[in-house]
Amino acid sequence: MRIRRPRLPRTRTGRRRLVQGVMAGCVLALLPVTWLYVSTAGRLRTVADVPRTDVAVVFGAGLWDGEPSPYLANRLNAAARLYEAGRIRVVLVTGDNSREDYDEPDAMRAYLTAHGVPAGRVVTDYAGFDTWDSCVRAKKIFGVDRAVLISQGFHIRRAVALCEAAGVTSYGVGVDAKHDVTWYYGGTREILAAGKAALDAVFEPDPRFLGRREPGVADALAAADRPAG
Repeated sequence: MRIRRPRLPRTRTGRRRLVQGVMAGCVLALLPVTWLYVSTAGRLRTVADVPRTDVAVVFGAGLWDGEPSPYLANRLNAAARLYEAGRIRVVLVTGDNSREDYDEPDAMRAYLTAHGVPAGRVVTDYAGFDTWDSCVRAKKIFGVDRAVLISQGFHIRRAVALCEAAGVTSYGVGVDAKHDVTWYYGGTREILAAGKAALDAVFEPDPRFLGRREPGVADALAAADRPAG
């Protein structure tokens, strides 16, 4: 079977329309990315200068043999440093526990407690299947109105924009990451994910799993307020 190659327009008008169409497609493709940068202007901070906030949200980033991946460990290290510095009081870890043999939130919790964060200050969200789900559940299920979000630099703008759209006033801390294959993949993926993020922000779909309201964050904050001993 002979495959026909697409033919370019032969007329000047046809070629001009083709170029205009390609340019319009590029502009439309870049609009979501532009929205992310505009909507998060002034919302990115570092571990040293992020405003004091009751709650930090750490997003899952995969497990290696049941332990946090290097990328996830960097996020958790930043949360532990913020807690030690007194800039946050509770950490909400949100990730995937959709099957019995894969439990991001508990692995994240164990890592934080091993690095100095008291177990009573770590709250687990087992249905953070994507960034939008995590943000909506932080607001509707855990009652978080304001938070510091912790992720890699290539993801943090999307996290802040989506949590703001979900009703959580957010500041983002983008942790450092080695510029390896995973980093480049993540950066490329974010360009594609920006389109879905824009749709999530506009249409506000329900998360894959919502469930009933949970008092974990409120209880952890109340415990933090009680005098020691």
